Amino acid sequence: MRVISGKCRGTHLVCPEGLETRPTTDRIKETLFNIIAFDLPGCRFLDLFSGSGGIGIESLSRSAEKAVFVEKDKKALACIKQNLERTRLGNKAIVYSCDVIEALKNLKEQGEQFDIIFMDPPYAIGIIDQILEKIVACDLIAENGYIILERGTNTLVTLPQHLVLWKEKTYKTTTLSFLRKE
Repeated sequence: MRVISGKCRGTHLVCPEGLETRPTTDRIKETLFNIIAFDLPGCRFLDLFSGSGGIGIESLSRSAEKAVFVEKDKKALACIKQNLERTRLGNKAIVYSCDVIEALKNLKEQGEQFDIIFMDPPYAIGIIDQILEKIVACDLIAENGYIILERGTNTLVTLPQHLVLWKEKTYKTTTLSFLRKE
């Protein structure tokens, strides 16, 4: 896995061993960042279920103002920290070592809002609806901001009130859903 573009282009990133994390493929990542390229400069980026941090790091490499990473797996957290050191982007990053729901509550208490919220939860845990509800309830989406949900193509999602599907891109086993405030 590597940083595709921006000031850290070509930097190889480490990933945790095992099956606990599922890095976004370079093909999907490249398509994703082509779609959001014009929204990245100066944006505040939230990377939920960060894994190795590849998506948030890619956003920083492409001129996001800051990225917040949320991950509770210890191996993955070690990779995020190592990857931030490799790319020298740690000064623009905040890493939360906790459950996503707990992190969302903390971000609300701090009055944070984000231009782009990326979430790639484990496909089998079945809490996407609950997390989307919490993001809306905590008012974490900035004006003109949006959520990008990476999910299994067969995973059903019920959108909470005040969120609408804006765009969707489907691959064989993966779907990227772009959601905006109503």
